[in-house]
Amino acid sequence: MPPPAFDTPLIFECGQDGRANCYLPRGPQLETLLPGDLVRDELPLPDNSELDVVRHFTRLSHKTFGIDTVFYPLGSCTMKYNPRINDAMANLPALRDLHPFAPDHAAQGALAVMWELERALASLFGMAAFSLNPAAGAHAELTALLIAKAYFAKRGEAHRNVVIVPDTAHGTNPASAAMVGFRVLSLKSDARGRVDPAALAAVAGPDTAVCMMTNPNTLGLFEDRIGEVSDVIHRAGALMYYDGANANALMGNTRPGDMGFDLMHLNLHKTFSIPHGGGGAGAGPVGVAPALVPYLPVPVVRAYEADGSPAAADGWRDSTGLRFALDFTAPDAVGTMRSFWSNFAHMVRALAYIYANGAEGLILTSQLAVLNANYIRVGIADVVDIPYPEINRHEFVASAQSLKRDTGVRALDLGKALLDRGYHAPTVYFPLIVPECLMIEPTETESKETLDAFIAAFREIVAAARIDPESALGTPRTTPVGRIDETRAARQPDLRWRAPSTESG
Repeated sequence: MPPPAFDTPLIFECGQDGRANCYLPRGPQLETLLPGDLVRDELPLPDNSELDVVRHFTRLSHKTFGIDTVFYPLGSCTMKYNPRINDAMANLPALRDLHPFAPDHAAQGALAVMWELERALASLFGMAAFSLNPAAGAHAELTALLIAKAYFAKRGEAHRNVVIVPDTAHGTNPASAAMVGFRVLSLKSDARGRVDPAALAAVAGPDTAVCMMTNPNTLGLFEDRIGEVSDVIHRAGALMYYDGANANALMGNTRPGDMGFDLMHLNLHKTFSIPHGGGGAGAGPVGVAPALVPYLPVPVVRAYEADGSPAAADGWRDSTGLRFALDFTAPDAVGTMRSFWSNFAHMVRALAYIYANGAEGLILTSQLAVLNANYIRVGIADVVDIPYPEINRHEFVASAQSLKRDTGVRALDLGKALLDRGYHAPTVYFPLIVPECLMIEPTETESKETLDAFIAAFREIVAAARIDPESALGTPRTTPVGRIDETRAARQPDLRWRAPSTESG
């Protein structure tokens, strides 16, 4: 795979007075066309022609890493291809242009999308019901923990204020628990990188509210004693919460509900291929077991048969012939978590993805994700440390600890060197329990040729580093921005452009 084209110079300080296209009149007349607070004479913007501006931003876009141009093996984030058919469906005028406050009778198609997606997710993951209201994964964690808190308050068990979080959990788990007012108890993994039911039983008790886990965990390992773990938590009277960030590893093959989880969330931008990153809108549906359905956020989409009777909600079914309405009357609900009905365009994308793949396709998706991750793991196992040398799921962790000891080259340096080869770096230094960690997740959408090229590039970087450590320590050398001071960039970020000073000296 050739690296991105980084050889075109990108000049920011350009332009000459009088060069800009004058589509708007100069002088006082401008304020009659634009609100006064938009006309700012003090901005030192250069004059450029429209052509120069278009070329500038087009060249800038070519220098950006993205899933459409390069392999993006970012562990835990599932940077898979976003099918264009999903965008086409989300841009259907009847869905795209519908006002969020349209009355139910004028929004039956949109409500059908929401209801079918909710039923499909419930069926796929073994939950009684889902709410599509949360706007992202961490927002969904917050929602689920608010549901747990309301559930225990209703039962007269408000004293349950502890959330158990294994050290293989995602970083947002303890943060979300703390935001809801729970006390976080971290649980150390065993030598196999998994939760030991005996160690869990030693800390679970009458003050335990929730145990937050993902399966497979952030080491890419399946928690093969998950049934025992669930039994320990349920005997303590607490709830099991499933972080669905790694659902791409098991979708259609097994279900969190069948493992004993009572609450869960999904990251539609990870498992269901909606656009990921860039600060844009996300989607984090929350699923619950039957006892927790009354606490889901409102509104809830209700389906009715032609005769007005409630439609059965005990599985997935086609919405043909049903009538839909938004229901805000749920006295135990935790409220509304998101303005309007959340990020509706992403619901359309996710449902289109489910329809395009079908049940067999979704199963195959997960199986290919697992296959690809193991293919890379085996391909690099002899050049870096593999702390858990066993069949992993959709991602795996490697370690540059031996390489650092022998040469001084760290996991960060390997990631930087991959940038020069045209690949995005894997996740580094997470999870924290693996020193010099590299977490690699290829997803199912990458071809064998791409995986082979990545493996070859990774091996070449390590081999060169053992002979000449400077070959990795000085990278990246071909990207628009070279090696930066990571500490200074984090502590003293420069987030806005400033005009160059005209003062001498």
